[in-house]
Amino acid sequence: MRNFALFLALLFAAGASPAADEALIRRAVEAKLNGTRIDGVVAAPGGWYEVRFRTPDGVRILYTDEKATHIFSGNIFELKSDRDLTEERLRKLNAIDFKSLPLDLAVKVQRGTGKRTVAMFSDPYCPACRNFERELLQVNDVTIYVFMFPVIRPENADHSRGVWCSEDRSKAWLDLALRGKAPSAKPTCDNPVDKVLALGRTLGVGSTPTLIMANGERFKGGMSADMLRAALDDAAKGPAGR
Repeated sequence: MRNFALFLALLFAAGASPAADEALIRRAVEAKLNGTRIDGVVAAPGGWYEVRFRTPDGVRILYTDEKATHIFSGNIFELKSDRDLTEERLRKLNAIDFKSLPLDLAVKVQRGTGKRTVAMFSDPYCPACRNFERELLQVNDVTIYVFMFPVIRPENADHSRGVWCSEDRSKAWLDLALRGKAPSAKPTCDNPVDKVLALGRTLGVGSTPTLIMANGERFKGGMSADMLRAALDDAAKGPAGR
């Protein structure tokens, strides 16, 4: 799939297409998407066109030529930098207002000064989440707002509730997420787990971990500590542009 995407990027770089007939593209692509409404059509790298539409999991994009004779479903890579331009674009299109997040429903984990911030939907029984927690240990001066999102093993959702009911929520979360140690606190206090599950569905969170940076950009899956530091610094520059 990656080789195909790189080939596609070369194809896109071959030359620009004439001006697109946006109405024609909308009609053609909507017909292939069973009537799904197209939110927008804009120029994409190499003279092709990005077709944007919304799904329950968030904004998605396809690519087409100026007459919608061909549709490409996949990611465009910039060969020189090996950047995934499609993924970068989707992060901006699916950005949300960080200030709109109900942070009072999250477990707050602070390291160092905590001057950089990130929100995270995480499942304590998600292997990728556990690996990412290990990377997070290497990042300082950050405040992490953990929205506990127990969807992989819903029968163990009481462990997340128990984290909230613990005297030291941050420690209880790390014990559970990093070490698999269930909290000793009973899951009987007023807790936000069900509200967070509903919030995740509203925001189209379809995988864990899902990160939301301070500038609103959304990242699916974990990343290395170095990549996270760069993302945190970039997010501090201001809201994600579209």
